[in-house]
Amino acid sequence: MARLTPTQAGGQNVLALLDTLAHAEIGADMLAATDDGYNVLVGSLPDDLDLFESYADHPLIDGPAIEYAPGLWSTAAGRYQILSRYWRHYQRQLGLSDFGPEAQDLYAIQQLREQGALPMIQAGRFSVAIERCRNIWASLPGAGYGQHEHSLEALARVYVAAGGQLEGEDRDWYDRVAKALPGEGAS
Repeated sequence: MARLTPTQAGGQNVLALLDTLAHAEIGADMLAATDDGYNVLVGSLPDDLDLFESYADHPLIDGPAIEYAPGLWSTAAGRYQILSRYWRHYQRQLGLSDFGPEAQDLYAIQQLREQGALPMIQAGRFSVAIERCRNIWASLPGAGYGQHEHSLEALARVYVAAGGQLEGEDRDWYDRVAKALPGEGAS
């Protein structure tokens, strides 16, 4: 679970979206086997975890990128798979002293804000929020990075299970479609 309080995050819906993003990027198995994903390096798998130990700074800020698949390299780390090339900018902008869980949460919220997704999720407009930030997280539907993308229905189920509220068209859609899906939303 996200480490900020609802007040710090901007509401329960924001916390639920952070948990949904972590589920999409890290997966339920790795979230359970780690520090809620805050210490996960790119390329980790449930049966082959690659974790970092210190939250003092982004773990790949000065190091080489990790080859997570043949010919594919990344410096993504943490619960929201934050790229090292963006870390210093946000660290300065937000006055973050380390790469700890709260800092990672604040970083992700700032990205939601910059994409115009923050007010959408606060208003319960889940599908619009996901659409607005899918260019940041490769696991979101329609991201287009060639990685596994979760379905909107599956992510909506994770969001609701995390305490997120849906409003308007999203609530109607969810009542009609997402609840009828089999499984646990891990597609």
